[in-house]
Amino acid sequence: MIYDHIKNIHLYRGLTPALDLALDYIAHVPSGVEVGTHMLELGVKAVVSAYETSIVNPKGYEAHRKYADIQLCVEGAELIRCKPLPQVEETIPYDESKDAARYADCPGADLVIGDGYFLVVFPDDAHEPGLAPSGRCAPVKKVVMKVPVG
Repeated sequence: MIYDHIKNIHLYRGLTPALDLALDYIAHVPSGVEVGTHMLELGVKAVVSAYETSIVNPKGYEAHRKYADIQLCVEGAELIRCKPLPQVEETIPYDESKDAARYADCPGADLVIGDGYFLVVFPDDAHEPGLAPSGRCAPVKKVVMKVPVG
């Protein structure tokens, strides 16, 4: 997992060409980016969504096998709870078509993305997105970069 400010994004370049492409995209993404899925090269895609954060995520944690996620709010802020995959209890087995398994809600590291902070989660990082920082629900516009791994 990587949690940092966008001004330090250069520190994470050089791991893979696909990750570099995704990092470059979020480093320069405008807040006016259109909601939807934007296909890039090397199997990288940017999924842009707009919604309201919530107090509880009824789906709990999720983890992926095919993609790493890079998450950045371009409008608003969101709390994402994270925990190492071996420390969460699976509730819904891995679904290859969704590239996701689901895990029970439990305490974890609470990280807030927004104001330039981004989060990278890898296949061993369970994460619970969509939560309201400070318990106050508010609208967000978020870019999730899906970066192929393996």
